Parts: sequence; structure tokens; C-alpha cells
Amino acid sequence: MRKEAVRTGAAPRPAGAYSQGVVAGGFLYTAGFGPQDPRTGRAPEGVADQTRQVLGNVRAVLAERGLSLHDVVKVTVHLQELRRDFAEFDAAYRPFFTEPYPVRTTVGSDLMNILVEIDVVAVLPD
Repeated sequence: MRKEAVRTGAAPRPAGAYSQGVVAGGFLYTAGFGPQDPRTGRAPEGVADQTRQVLGNVRAVLAERGLSLHDVVKVTVHLQELRRDFAEFDAAYRPFFTEPYPVRTTVGSDLMNILVEIDVVAVLPD
């Protein structure tokens, strides 16, 4: 199977040996993105603002291949404080997606100085 890296300056640069996104098998897979602003490197305060920034970062990688959040079929969300922040996260997340909604898994994770991390799988056009 052929795979191709996706790169954009409109999303945070990888902090390690991974791609921002990879196209393979008819899908675009993104890395797990945190809430860092790609211009400043800073993360906003609060889970709602962090969620919006993370989804903006994800959207930038998708846009590099002509995709949007409408093309997303799977979302994986990691929350530092699952019980405390789920409702606020979900309220910030909802406006980014329309029906049919992508499937989603949300788990509590030990994150490094951030409240939310998200990766997605998007389907490429035929």
C-alpha cells in the first residue's frame, strides 16, 4: 500500500518522529493534535477554547488535501479530566460537525500540560 505524508504550516509542527497526516487506502489519518496555536505555540486556557483550537488544527491538515470536517468518519478524543470536562468539551465540539456525525471515542488520558487532544480519520473523494 502506498502512503503519503500531509504537511501544512497552518497546524503545529510535529514534536517527534510523526507526520501531521498520512494519506493511505482512501483515507487521511491525522496525528493527535493538541491546542497549540501554530503561529505562537501557545495553548488557550480552558477545555472549550482548547477544543476549538484543536479542531482548527485538524481542519488545517484536512484542508491541505481539499477536505473538510464533513469528510471525517472517525474521531478519537483524549481528555485530561474526562469527568470534569466532558460536557464543556462536547458543547464546544458540536458546532464543528453536522449529520451524519462521525463516530467518536472519548477517553480520559494523561496528557502533557494540555486538556484535550484529537485525531481523526477522513475519507478521500472517489
